[in-house]
Amino acid sequence: MGTHRPRGETARRSRTLSGQIARVLPLLPLAHLDREFDYLIPPEFDEIAKPGVRVRVRFAGRLVDGFLLERVESSDHPGKLGKLDRVVSGEQVLTPEIAELARSVAARYAGTRADVLRLAIPPRHARVEAEERAAPVPIPEVQRDDGAWQRYQHGPAFVAALADGKAPRAVWQALPGEDWTLRLAELAATVVARGQTAVLVVPDARDLQRLAGACTQRVGAVVALAADLGPAVRYRRWLAALRGDAKVVVGTRSSVFAPVSNLGLTAIWDDGDDNHAEQRAPYPHAREVALLRAHESGAACVVAGYARTAEAQALVASGWAHDLVAPRATVRECAPKISAPGDSEQALDRDPNARMARLPHVGFVAARRVLAAGDPVLVQVPRAGYVPGLACASCRTQARCRRCNGPMAVAASQAMVCRWCGVTDPAYRCSACGGQRMRATAVGARRTAEELGRAFPGIQVVFSGGAEVLDAVKPGPKLVVSTVGAEPVALGGYGAALLVDGWTLLGRPDLRAAEEALRRWMAAAALVRPDGEVIVVADPGVPAVQALIRWDPVWHAELQLAERAEVRFPPAVRVAALDGSEEGIVSLLGLAQLPADTEQLGPVPLPASSPDDHEAVRLLLRVPRSAGSALARSLAAAQAARSARKIDAPVRVRIDPIDIG
Repeated sequence: MGTHRPRGETARRSRTLSGQIARVLPLLPLAHLDREFDYLIPPEFDEIAKPGVRVRVRFAGRLVDGFLLERVESSDHPGKLGKLDRVVSGEQVLTPEIAELARSVAARYAGTRADVLRLAIPPRHARVEAEERAAPVPIPEVQRDDGAWQRYQHGPAFVAALADGKAPRAVWQALPGEDWTLRLAELAATVVARGQTAVLVVPDARDLQRLAGACTQRVGAVVALAADLGPAVRYRRWLAALRGDAKVVVGTRSSVFAPVSNLGLTAIWDDGDDNHAEQRAPYPHAREVALLRAHESGAACVVAGYARTAEAQALVASGWAHDLVAPRATVRECAPKISAPGDSEQALDRDPNARMARLPHVGFVAARRVLAAGDPVLVQVPRAGYVPGLACASCRTQARCRRCNGPMAVAASQAMVCRWCGVTDPAYRCSACGGQRMRATAVGARRTAEELGRAFPGIQVVFSGGAEVLDAVKPGPKLVVSTVGAEPVALGGYGAALLVDGWTLLGRPDLRAAEEALRRWMAAAALVRPDGEVIVVADPGVPAVQALIRWDPVWHAELQLAERAEVRFPPAVRVAALDGSEEGIVSLLGLAQLPADTEQLGPVPLPASSPDDHEAVRLLLRVPRSAGSALARSLAAAQAARSARKIDAPVRVRIDPIDIG
């Protein structure tokens, strides 16, 4: 059996052993075993036992997988060392950069390196490893064209810095109608021309397909990585990145760990999309991993999107990244006309029910005008079956806790209770109108399609959503009804977009509700031609609606960041969510040396995942950003102590989760 090499304490007297020693990280699920162990290298493995290869070692009487991190001549262990059982493959799949990145990600999210490496390195496919390497793809000559980037303040300077081998960092605000795939492909081609590589991360397969096509035209040596690829295809493409056959890697969230060498650029598109958040331990966010990797490797970094998250704005506010935005005059030239029904006294006089109607009169008028001109109309509807939480039945204001501003729910006693702090408020009233009746209502996209089909007889109605997501629609007079995030691109652009049920998006029981609503609206509005029209059916006084009308996501992100700082939630602070039984959470807190200024919120019950599960609770731990690393270390150490003591009450620890609301 291997022996742990102590870290962080005075080393014991070293003694030289006959033969070299492998320092191995076994892929074990127990937190207290997240450390290296020393094994002797048998002579038959001497040539292929190189740092980064997969190995099999005997641990506690059974064979386990692991990675050989390094070879050393001596060990600090005074006893007898075990031997490597097998070197699985001579392929050095764990590069030094990814090994260090895995250490940083595990520390950031209070996890283990074994869990991070399972996300970073796909399972081995022996037949693919034995295949003959494909011939190198010729890289076309890069044509420097800064014309499109001249529309952005400091855009040409940013591209020039990339071309000079520098490492600029920016938060890029794409203009409405911008072909963002071409812009990112241009940045990737710029670093490839210098002999470097680029990793571009997108939220879903549709964006992946579009960006991969644009990069292939500009660079040629491109691989696309996604979770839904077959094991052989995925491993083949991953090996192409490892072996240097691919200069640009485009993929979904796990591709941020792509093992490219000489990294020159990391970029992430639409960082507010939930798909960027990993659902497996230690639950890292692709944006944070990209930032860590850019920082450690000295690469350039771009966080891009039509909208902007509070986290991205925090990067600009801290000085870590710079703004890459267009002047207001350019924005006005590119943006369609955007309005909200009832945004003036005159509009209310013409249509008194404009603010309460699901599709007001101005929406019908705009749709008829565009359809008569032979152009398509996009109708965006919140996802079918979506439950936004509780809102006032009279004015649709979201029900929030008076103590912590958390979302309210209905307890078994029919009293209102906060989902964050657990405070019960039996006399709860709406903060806007004083009403006591609450409701949770959602209208699905399919029902909307049926209603519009009757309202516009003879017009083709196209549906996109669920399992029927369309990539694009042809030009012509048609109504395209889509759920949020499934909007197809219209060749030539839409003539108009109707964003209905805005209160449903804004009423989500989530800190990110307004930010998410604006992101969804902007993604749809960006598909409309500059001479088109966008109508958002929501309260025109809401900041998110105002930001959409002016196309000013930076202002909204600044506002969101200030509000998060006021209520002390991420990214202004660091928060850890502990999910599990009360017994398990109490045992973890008893072993954790939490920072002195840690604040506890809860615990509150979690929704039961099964009819027999009614004991899961959630506790939030909140600390200033300066104490975030200390909080993660203390929780990781507590998890390791619980694992060593074999405490059978699992607790899921997530740092800055996106769904704390």
